[in-house]
Amino acid sequence: METSTEGAAAGCGSDVAPATGPVRDEYPAGADSTAATAGADEAVPPADDTAGAPEAVPPAGAPVRPVIPPTSLSPSRAGDFMQCPLLYRFRVIDRLPEKPSAAATKGTLVHAVLERLFDAPAAERTAPRAKSLIPGQWDRLRESRPEVGELFADDPEGERLATWLGEAEQLVERWFGLEDPTRLEPAERELFVEAELDSGLRLRGIIDRVDVAPTGEVRIVDYKTGKAPRPEYAEGALFQMKFYALVVWRLKKVVPRRLQLVYLGSGDVLTYDPVVADLERVERKLLALWEAIRVATESGDWRPRPTKLCGWCDHQAHCPEFGGTPPPYPLPVRAGESDGGTQGRMGPD
Repeated sequence: METSTEGAAAGCGSDVAPATGPVRDEYPAGADSTAATAGADEAVPPADDTAGAPEAVPPAGAPVRPVIPPTSLSPSRAGDFMQCPLLYRFRVIDRLPEKPSAAATKGTLVHAVLERLFDAPAAERTAPRAKSLIPGQWDRLRESRPEVGELFADDPEGERLATWLGEAEQLVERWFGLEDPTRLEPAERELFVEAELDSGLRLRGIIDRVDVAPTGEVRIVDYKTGKAPRPEYAEGALFQMKFYALVVWRLKKVVPRRLQLVYLGSGDVLTYDPVVADLERVERKLLALWEAIRVATESGDWRPRPTKLCGWCDHQAHCPEFGGTPPPYPLPVRAGESDGGTQGRMGPD
């Protein structure tokens, strides 16, 4: 594997606490991307139950919808299971509510601004214009997701909000030192993609930006509002991008020429040029992961996997590692389906 951290050219050519909340890479086509809250910088709950993002607690007296086993996989949900099978259960099966995160919401806001900036003619895509979009996009986000207003409920003077919006401005401005939007004409923005593999596994996700060169080469771009990972963790960071590349390959029969992660928190760009063997390897990994999810779903055996990331988890009150008790398992359990504790052992590619 060859990776590089570099300033991005136009055309085709972690030290941050994980955010909690539903994931932007799961909303269906036609949904409003600005309603997303992020998983590092991503998120919106999908419209259909089978996609498996967490939801808010229904109001008292509201009808309870039946629990449906997961039928699709997104990069964030795959990451949840690899991090901790019990976390996957809490988010996908139980759909436990999670508090909005300031970091995740900031990521959503910045994504919305960078998406909307391309509505303007190329010559008008300037840093001042981009920053001027922030107040309006913040208002729009609060309208679509009223719960994010809780982040600043104890800030009557608006001082913390002003600081937070200023940080969003800095992230947006930093992007202009990494890419030149006056030289870019994205083929797609906030593109929902979904593909079904021969095995029947349905993969879905949302790609921040797709660039297509005049020669037909495809570049997939993802914005991250955190810092670039250390080199030893670069492969894990690229998992999401390879997932997207696999979906595009299966849909379009074209292997993307380049995968590009733009880290606004540190001003770095991580690039990778995939080949067919990479995508085949990712597909095998996802199939093994999906089989482990199937076994856990049918057996009800969702084991916690303690790591230092537990400190940021919203579900400690329900986790046995913290003395909690998970909610009653809402799906039928099939005896004898346990795989002996292999769930969640999928490592990096």
